[in-house]
Amino acid sequence: MPSFEEPQTPYKVLILGGSYAGLAAAVNLVDFCHGRKNRFSIDEADNGTGKFIPVQVTIVDPRDGYYHLIGQPLALSSQKFAEAFWTKYTDLAALQTAEIRTVQGSIETVDCASKTATITTSKGPIHEAYDYLITATGLQREYPSSPRSLTREKYLAEAAENLANVRNASKGVVVIGGGAVGIEIAAEINMLHPHIPVTLVHSRTRLLSSESLPDEFAAKALEILQSNKINTVLGARVVDISEPQQTTPDEKPEYTVTLSTGSTLVASHVINAVSRFTPTAPSFLPAAICDEQGYIRIEPTLEFPNDGSVPNAGDHYAAGDVARWTGIKRAGAAMHQGHYAAKNIHQKMMSKVYGTTPEFVELAEVEPGMGLALGKTAVGYFPSMGLSSGEETREMFFQGDLGFMICWKWMQLGTPMPKAIGTDSETAAEAEAETAQL
Repeated sequence: MPSFEEPQTPYKVLILGGSYAGLAAAVNLVDFCHGRKNRFSIDEADNGTGKFIPVQVTIVDPRDGYYHLIGQPLALSSQKFAEAFWTKYTDLAALQTAEIRTVQGSIETVDCASKTATITTSKGPIHEAYDYLITATGLQREYPSSPRSLTREKYLAEAAENLANVRNASKGVVVIGGGAVGIEIAAEINMLHPHIPVTLVHSRTRLLSSESLPDEFAAKALEILQSNKINTVLGARVVDISEPQQTTPDEKPEYTVTLSTGSTLVASHVINAVSRFTPTAPSFLPAAICDEQGYIRIEPTLEFPNDGSVPNAGDHYAAGDVARWTGIKRAGAAMHQGHYAAKNIHQKMMSKVYGTTPEFVELAEVEPGMGLALGKTAVGYFPSMGLSSGEETREMFFQGDLGFMICWKWMQLGTPMPKAIGTDSETAAEAEAETAQL
């Protein structure tokens, strides 16, 4: 008969990706394994299990730190926010525990049968064994939707260069692409640099044309842009951008942007915000586990489907943008999925160690919804609340920093990881009191 004793060696959990889903999974999993109330729990009666399970979490990411991707449009226009939005993993207080380590590198291969992964790093390959794997690698985003750089220092130089181009754009800035990123970039430049003329060009006759959102949402976004004196050109593709013209060393360069309608625009700076997002999983996972677009197919429990696509499917999870699930890809959904993946993995650990019956949580279907920052205001649409706009909507969805502190505080990234229940005479009541203060 099994004794259900605590294992001498920790369970190894490999998390691919250190953004919203990956970090949410890591910190909540350690909370669970510490026997504490996990940081995402809103149940006042939740005191945790009080049962300790040894765990070793490894986070792998190409970047050297956590980047607040939602804030990219603001970071392009503000050095202050650019500096705030990138924090090295070594400076994240929540990760400074022996149970979490970070590796800067990229995933070369994952062998689901042997449960081993090969990680490419600057110092050579690392072969990592795991008991459970969570793929949270997100989408491959092109600049300016995402930084090009992989280190904080290079990123800050990149952000400073773009900011200088914006500040010196005496002939204005042209932003190409009327998706969410392009709209927010145009709005943030307009808010922070009101003396700079901004033109937004979109090839379709409706903004946000690739999103399955109501027409009134796109119409409201257009109305707000135009009320803020942002020139909007719809139904016109950019067919050519001339080389910058500069007659003297002191003269600022000028670009001529030619549209499919035959008209032209002159600008000092052009930002191409048209990009296609590509899932990052197919390069290292069996193709059969992904759909035709490259998103990882998952069960509502976030496990890989047990259909023979991969061995040990139940020990493999996907969360965040890389996972195929309903709704528009958002940071809030990614954190929620990372939390659920951690909870379900912990339920399996509890069953093995303490003989408990697993109680798995499942994702609900999500209807399309979005919040869009438009300078000092915002527009939002979710089926449960309908259409909203104004300063209150911006405060609710983004506050004053495009959601940076909302995510930071929710994940408690600036708070050291509390000790496990039962260590150093810590009691469950003390742990609960400490958590309530965070």
